[in-house]
Amino acid sequence: MTRTEELAANLAAVEERVAAACAAAGRARDEVRLVAVSKTWPASDVAALRDLGVTDFGENRDGEAAEKVAAVTGVRWHFVGAVQTNKARSVTSYADVVHSVDRTGLVDALSRGAVRADRTVDVLVQVSLDGDPSRGGALAADVPALADEAASADGLRLAGVMAVAPLGEDPAAAFARLAAVAERLRQTHPYATTVSAGMSGDLEAALEAGANALRVGTALFGHRAPLSR
Repeated sequence: MTRTEELAANLAAVEERVAAACAAAGRARDEVRLVAVSKTWPASDVAALRDLGVTDFGENRDGEAAEKVAAVTGVRWHFVGAVQTNKARSVTSYADVVHSVDRTGLVDALSRGAVRADRTVDVLVQVSLDGDPSRGGALAADVPALADEAASADGLRLAGVMAVAPLGEDPAAAFARLAAVAERLRQTHPYATTVSAGMSGDLEAALEAGANALRVGTALFGHRAPLSR
């Protein structure tokens, strides 16, 4: 089996899972965006999945992402990892969506970078679902103020929320908490409709809770491999 055939088979399997989960939740498949998390995988894999119809790709390291952006065109790039403030200028030069806004200083840095690049970047407020912001994400109580700041920042467009299910917890319960945060956010920012949640192991639970952006890596690409592959 060639690598392209392997990727095509993986994509078909993921699409089958997504379609089944959407049907079980009474949702339409076309309201869900699949973000292929391509970190550690080569640009050739991104190009192959693009040619198979995948339009969105996620990266979590600036240097690796920038190389792939230069090599692969015609796709939408998502930055899904933590952003160091000193990398914000670079990230905003290519990312269409940043999923991990969790502090005021990052909003400011991303805004400056986006303005400098003359771009508008969609941003998602990352929510801590375990109450420990040291592991990434803003506390639910801090989300409204952070969202207000992102919504008013030049060069940024508040698009919604993102979260990762805590290890060792039922993801359904965690994603239900995220859904509640998202619903409250839409009361003041009705256009911020993106809920980024769900990965290879828990996408069904995320879809049941209302996620409309899935960040899927292993189920599409396989287990992590070096970029030299």
